[in-house]
Amino acid sequence: MKRKELIKLGFGSRELSMAAVEAVKSAARAGYKKPALRRLLKDLAGNPGLFTEDEVFAVLAKKVIAQRAEAASFVPRRDQAPYQQWGDDIDPQAVRQMENACSLPVAACGALMPDAHVGYGLPIGGVLATRNSVIPYAVGVDIACRMKMSVLDLPVGSLTGARDRLRKVLAHETRFGIGAAFRGRRQHDVLDADWSVSPVTHRLKDKAWAQLGTSGSGNHFVEYGVLEIFPSGAEQLDLPTGEHLALLSHSGSRGAGATVASHYSRLAMDLHPELPKELRHLAWLDLSSQEGQEYWQAMQLMGRYAAANHACIHQHMAKALGADVLADVENHHNFAWREVHQGEPLIVHRKGATPAASGDIGIIPGTMADPAYLVRGLGHPASLDSSSHGAGRVMSRTQAKKSFTWSETRKLLERRGVELISAGLDEAPMAYRDIDKVMAAQRDLVESLARFQPRMVKMAPAGERPED
Repeated sequence: MKRKELIKLGFGSRELSMAAVEAVKSAARAGYKKPALRRLLKDLAGNPGLFTEDEVFAVLAKKVIAQRAEAASFVPRRDQAPYQQWGDDIDPQAVRQMENACSLPVAACGALMPDAHVGYGLPIGGVLATRNSVIPYAVGVDIACRMKMSVLDLPVGSLTGARDRLRKVLAHETRFGIGAAFRGRRQHDVLDADWSVSPVTHRLKDKAWAQLGTSGSGNHFVEYGVLEIFPSGAEQLDLPTGEHLALLSHSGSRGAGATVASHYSRLAMDLHPELPKELRHLAWLDLSSQEGQEYWQAMQLMGRYAAANHACIHQHMAKALGADVLADVENHHNFAWREVHQGEPLIVHRKGATPAASGDIGIIPGTMADPAYLVRGLGHPASLDSSSHGAGRVMSRTQAKKSFTWSETRKLLERRGVELISAGLDEAPMAYRDIDKVMAAQRDLVESLARFQPRMVKMAPAGERPED
């Protein structure tokens, strides 16, 4: 029996799965058949006390009992790890999630960004530093979700004078929706990386290749717009102040990243049965363990893959437009980094938060109707060198669909001069905070270098159906 099956039967920790493997070998030698063996293991997981005298299963049963006794004794830390909050209108549930995260025994410190809202485990907009451990759900389901901006050498007037051409390239060189893929596959040297770093990534390489250069669903987008470079940004970008035509994209590691996240999140929860319900999605993997190292290497690979997706989108679009790229900027915002804070080596999770160490250049988007900001980090120690990753939702996707209509959404987009090619109503701008208020709440975290105003936007169609 494979370890994955043993985990499903209830033997999730490495110690229990190894003991289960030995029990399975002994049972096979004793003549047990697989169907009967599976039933016995299921019964043992449910009531191990019945097997403590069994010649084949006693060792496993006693290990299960011992681990559950240890699990039942879970006590949260006496003093919550310190964290600081930016913004004063954060959903109380998101604040509670941050407090839960700071009650973990592995937590060192944290921060809550002004765009924070409820997520799985750690809130979106949450930053958490841990000691020698990584929390898959604190990285996020879309591992290495990121932003990329390319400033093109095309005149801003192209947004009106060459509108049909821009729209055609945008439709042809991108794909959106769950499961979206290219028939004519893209090429990138990420395909030459070692995909065997984890058994999960090993079997995902072909799927990842098919989806290379696509953007997925949800709040992912590709858009053209006008980038206004401020005097503070001219030197940084080596471009003159004023307006430029730019391309902006938001997406991550697609189906491959989601599968990695799902596998190791479940594994972490199996390894920590002691955690109460409210902390289950904050289960961690010890970086000294095989499972922790597998996830860490898989996460790094998904970071490279997410960057490759953006690279393919931007390269193919620029080539189709016959444009040169004058400058480009990109950053992750669902990732974990090894960093040193207050003299201590830590693992810093930024789930929907942008790295903002002193001098870091990043992108903080608004909505399909509102501006994005190109920023430079100021390196605030209490934020763990972080800032927001966007405007932040003020309501769920379900509530947005109930609250707004396409008629009012289109009127708003028309007033802002935005052409929307496709999107779901759950991404209506009204479902988000005011990006300028979010930026005002983090003036001590980042400095704005430029402002990007969307003009032509493409997202996953309603229902997030994959495109042909």
